[in-house]
Amino acid sequence: MTATEETEPLISTTPVSSANKNQRVTYHTISFEGNERDVLPGGSFESSFDLRPISNAPTGVNFNDENFSNKITYTWSDVNVYYSVKTDRIWDRLAFRARKSVPQKHILKDVCGVAYPGELLVIMGASGAGKTTLLNALTFRSARGVSSTGLMAANGRRISPGILTSRMAYVQQDDLFVGTLTVTEHLMFQAAVRMDRQIPQNQRIKRVNEVIDELALSKCRNTVIGIPGRVKGLSGGEMKRLSFASEVLTDPPLMFCDEPTSGLDSFMAHQVVSILKALAARGKTVVATLHQPSSELFALFDKILLMAEGRVAFMGTAAQACAFFKTLGATCPSNYNPADFFVQVLAVMPGCELTCRHAIKTTCDAFRRSERGVNIALEAEAIHGEFEDTLKRFKYSKNSGRSLYKASWCEQFRAVLWRSWLSIIKEPILIKVRFLQTIMVSLLIGVIYFDQRMDQDGVMNINGALFLFLTNMTFQNVFAVINVFCAELPIFLREHKNGMYRTDVYFICKTLAEAPIFLAIPLIFTAIVYPMIGLYPNVKHFFVATAIVALVANVSTSFGYLISCISNNVSMALSVGPPIIIPFLLFGGFFLNTASVPSYFVWFSYLSWFRYGNAALLINQWSEVDSIACTRSNVTCPKSGHTILQTFNFKEEDFWMDILCLFALIVVFRFLAFLALLSKTCRSK
Repeated sequence: MTATEETEPLISTTPVSSANKNQRVTYHTISFEGNERDVLPGGSFESSFDLRPISNAPTGVNFNDENFSNKITYTWSDVNVYYSVKTDRIWDRLAFRARKSVPQKHILKDVCGVAYPGELLVIMGASGAGKTTLLNALTFRSARGVSSTGLMAANGRRISPGILTSRMAYVQQDDLFVGTLTVTEHLMFQAAVRMDRQIPQNQRIKRVNEVIDELALSKCRNTVIGIPGRVKGLSGGEMKRLSFASEVLTDPPLMFCDEPTSGLDSFMAHQVVSILKALAARGKTVVATLHQPSSELFALFDKILLMAEGRVAFMGTAAQACAFFKTLGATCPSNYNPADFFVQVLAVMPGCELTCRHAIKTTCDAFRRSERGVNIALEAEAIHGEFEDTLKRFKYSKNSGRSLYKASWCEQFRAVLWRSWLSIIKEPILIKVRFLQTIMVSLLIGVIYFDQRMDQDGVMNINGALFLFLTNMTFQNVFAVINVFCAELPIFLREHKNGMYRTDVYFICKTLAEAPIFLAIPLIFTAIVYPMIGLYPNVKHFFVATAIVALVANVSTSFGYLISCISNNVSMALSVGPPIIIPFLLFGGFFLNTASVPSYFVWFSYLSWFRYGNAALLINQWSEVDSIACTRSNVTCPKSGHTILQTFNFKEEDFWMDILCLFALIVVFRFLAFLALLSKTCRSK
């Protein structure tokens, strides 16, 4: 007995009339005798509607064509995704380590599918069905703790991570931009690092203008993108169109979009899906995930892939889907949105989880054994070799001697440095605040320690003022850069995964763009406070003091970069920063004499820039002072600057060693910061 001859449907529904079409529909699985093979004999499912042979690609796609890479038929077979279950209990983690295994949750289960050029394929399903997980697996972008297996192929040739980076675009759900740039500046940066290096500059500008016109961004081409809560910029629809513009700039034949209509109203959502439809009409292979589209959006889809509980419930056209579910006894009511119907029939509703999961299992098993499900699986498993072999003709192979990055190192450096510099100068309020802060603090210190004399009281005051130089430069500069890398981390990781630029290019450019500020601030600070306090009156000593303060400022900046690169977010960086700085401050030689540092902390004191900066400033101030007036009788008074240096256990001959150590700390901290940033790119792969 075939499925069409069953007297009882596999899934029964409550009919919904046109009057109450917005009412939620409840679906239940009824019991039936026998096993699944009785219902679906021979491992197949007979349907009463016509199916186009899955092996027939859309017109115009020739697998033997020399330019076949301009149109890509993307297939995936037996995709399984596992998530490593984490636990906060120590004994559980120890038990996992003892067994050398971590429990895993099976998210996607044997998912197969095919996406053709010229078609818009939309992945649908209830929340938690596995839509985004599948998209991440297809683009080799699974998160940490997530492992995936399966066979992905392009035009029948197996691919591996990184092979299709230059031929694929991935528009993620969150719109991430450097908000201080305009639309044109953002796209010019994208063109500089994503378009082929042989393309001349005038052609890149022309392409940028074409994309702006195609995606209706002409009116906002000179508008700042914007930063939520700080800088007003583009609307939600304009930002989403800008995300598409960034990806279609290189005209990739394969596109993936994760929830492109998220957060948009119905009008903007229709515009976005219309853009996807237009891109597919130009021969691109477009795969998108949508949670619950309206009936107007649903009418634009060429194919749908229904996901439920990590499995494929159906793949095909909307008409075929309605016929398939009708065969199972779940007929879509008239005047009802099919998208809502499919999502509801495949959802797990509270209170009847077992019944819903049984219905989902029955549906997924039915499609897997159906003629269409079998053909899709066969098409997805048909592999004719490695995709790298074919791509050698197009110079995208790893063995061709060509970099996986479109732009050369120098081109990447120029583009990233240009964008980093623009992001700084286009926020003048921050620069003004930092310079104003420097002037105010320097004036405050200058007024408090105004016109100190070379006597017994002045010695203590001058030493305290010099240590304040170091303290102010440290905290001011650490907190100025502590959010530089962690705040832009999502943007950096996304652009790095897209093969836009190298990690070292990004790190060097970000630090170089801010270098002029960290050289100007110490100069302004010292120029104000040095004469007001009345430090050693010599031009040479003034410039030496300025150089020392600049070195300390850059060491603290490097340490701030390190904290920023280690931290995952700004809140974490702000919480970690101050407690780590305090020990370095204690070993600066002002609160604790360097000769009395405990032996188990000596190694830590060698990393304190306060120690080297304080020693260098004191040597610069007191090394040439021959006499100091005593203001009190019967009290031990330092007779000269040499005595003061001996009190602090600082030696004049160590001056250049202190300067060298400050330079070394700049290099060490920045190198450690770079390694921390590099490790994040490795962990994210």
